[in-house]
Amino acid sequence: MAASNEIVAVGRRKTSTARVRLKPGTGVITVNGKSIDEYMARDILVMMAHQPFDATDNAGKWDVRANCAGGGVAGQAGALRLGIARALAKIDSKYISVLRRYNLLTRDAREVERKKYGRPGARKRFQFSKR
Repeated sequence: MAASNEIVAVGRRKTSTARVRLKPGTGVITVNGKSIDEYMARDILVMMAHQPFDATDNAGKWDVRANCAGGGVAGQAGALRLGIARALAKIDSKYISVLRRYNLLTRDAREVERKKYGRPGARKRFQFSKR
């Protein structure tokens, strides 16, 4: 159960899910018990997670505790970004227009297309021979 001063939100991307808890603090982001720099090796992924804070001028004002499951680190970073943006939108409705302008409240609907039978992949065909 979340504490009364915590804001809880969920973000999803591809097959990843991030359950995010925001509470007033110093800007520490913890993912699955590790710091975000330790958990996500690439700087671009860390930047992705910080985007909602940068867009709303909230950098360093909120601590984030997140549980990410499923997918890879890129999908988890996208899920974390959406979860943080949704939590900020819950905090104050004036952030919604800013977050929408940067497309941070939009769930990225791109998923892996399934493999079809009679083909080697989703779109690829076996080599065709006329003769």
